[in-house]
Amino acid sequence: MLSYDRCVENLADVLVGYSTSVKKGDNVFIFSTPLCAPLIKQVYKKILLKGANPVVRLSLPGLQNIFYDCATDKQISYVPKFELYEARHMDVRIFIAGDTNLRSMANVDSKKLALSAKARRKVRNLLEGKRWSVTIFPTDAHAQEAGMSTDEFADFVFKATFADTANPVKKWQDFHKSHIARANFLNKARDVRIINNGTDLKMSVKGRKFIISSGTHNMPSGELFTGPVENTVNGHMKFSFPALHNGKRIEGLELDFKDGKVVKATAAKNQDYFIKTIDMDEGSRFVGELGIGTNYGIQKFTSHTLFDEKIGGTVHIALGASYPETGGKNKSALHWDLITDMRTGGEILVDGKVFQKNGKFMR
Repeated sequence: MLSYDRCVENLADVLVGYSTSVKKGDNVFIFSTPLCAPLIKQVYKKILLKGANPVVRLSLPGLQNIFYDCATDKQISYVPKFELYEARHMDVRIFIAGDTNLRSMANVDSKKLALSAKARRKVRNLLEGKRWSVTIFPTDAHAQEAGMSTDEFADFVFKATFADTANPVKKWQDFHKSHIARANFLNKARDVRIINNGTDLKMSVKGRKFIISSGTHNMPSGELFTGPVENTVNGHMKFSFPALHNGKRIEGLELDFKDGKVVKATAAKNQDYFIKTIDMDEGSRFVGELGIGTNYGIQKFTSHTLFDEKIGGTVHIALGASYPETGGKNKSALHWDLITDMRTGGEILVDGKVFQKNGKFMR
């Protein structure tokens, strides 16, 4: 095992040199909190050594709570002109998550969050197609949420990102190559059916592209994902893991779909919050993504979607916005990943034939 400092430096190398491919002259924005200082400093240094221009934007823990407690609807909807200017001129965004309380937003009114998301759509539109990456720095709060000590969670993060290896960039390059054949197979598919305990969901993927997630955006990565044909998702899906959103945990979630849209949603916990959130806009009840987790180095549910949606042997759908590069057309301010475990009795059928069984690929 490499030293902690070396692992942090390796992760910075991956984020700057591989995930976002920073080059000379790029304007690179780092969004983070002071808790992530060790990684921020290394990323900042690597950007400068590339001949690029780093800009750091730090948020203090608790500021968002003050904002939503005190701001009027007009203030929540306000998007500063300078932020639009920055969005036009930035080439790369690197997000490093780290907080003192991961549930600090749990009691914020979902209507206020929806209002903010809608207002910021103009910023997201300007950023579409630009390079970005997101990772998690191992803080005490993240470790606690995952049910680990901080040292254990740090080891988990470094292993999942390959930062504990001598050449993590090559590891991610090899990871990508290992997925090419399956992606090519899926790109010829007409339909996908997901069968599991309490789940039978079918959708068309004809003409859509499956993308290999291999560290160029999410770090860690490990999935094959696409945007299903919007009006073709039909059936029922039961989610074995809690759905997480702004500090809320929706447990025991089950959804019915008809012609691509959620027509019924039930949950054992926080059902009302879930329904209010998916009523955010016209696209938020439709499936924008189908993803198959392929990172078998991640086996444990951690309550961090960045890791959990990559667990080898899981499937997730996202309600809301599609990724345009997949051919998906759904538009929404929401993109909410919902994960189910396929490792005990689950099957993925592609054009009627078994593609994956019990979380293991059959072809």
